[in-house]
Amino acid sequence: MKYILRRRPSPALVIACIALFVSLGGVSYAVATGSIDSREIRNNTISTKDVRNNSLRTFDIRNNEIRGFDVRNSSLQGRDIAFNTLTGADINESTLAAVPTATTAGSVAALKTIVPTTLAEGATPVTLATHGTLTLSAACIQTGGGDTAAQLRVQTSSGVASAAGLVGADTIQPSDGPVLIAEAADVTGGTATVASVPFFATAGTQGVTGTFGLYAVSVGAADSCRFNGHVVLEG
Repeated sequence: MKYILRRRPSPALVIACIALFVSLGGVSYAVATGSIDSREIRNNTISTKDVRNNSLRTFDIRNNEIRGFDVRNSSLQGRDIAFNTLTGADINESTLAAVPTATTAGSVAALKTIVPTTLAEGATPVTLATHGTLTLSAACIQTGGGDTAAQLRVQTSSGVASAAGLVGADTIQPSDGPVLIAEAADVTGGTATVASVPFFATAGTQGVTGTFGLYAVSVGAADSCRFNGHVVLEG
């Protein structure tokens, strides 16, 4: 009996064995229950071969668990992005090049809409649009017969320009000043006159094209004109 007692394991050995069994059993338990988490994984050890293809889903990368610097540069492709999920806020527009099929559209500087602009008869003409050396303006005048006329005019500040509207086509020099290209005149006491006017004007590689609505009414003290439309500034 005394011999058996002398062969008992020491307390230190018992504690060491218990710790060994717990550590081995803990790992086995975690593997068996599928509860391995980031605490059981050494930092920076998981690689692409450890992840099954097409197995990660949105909830695997939420809450900043997987971040941008965890993804290899230039490795994500269009098929990795869900359809219709990117918005303008996700794109840096300044980095985008022109669409190949829209190369020729680069010559269009702007499409400008002119909101209704009203002028009293005899008021100072107003500028509707300016592009390069070309200026499109509107005037409301009294004609020689006392009628009220809404006039669309074009002028150039340098070189030779050409323009055409309802009134006709002509070449324009800077010395010509504003040249009439369209007009709608109303007889005193009559109903208002309305006209839809297509026009164009060019100077070198720049041009202005568009359509305007002209309105003129001659009723005495309240004679007036109104202009509205759109122009395309080209070149």
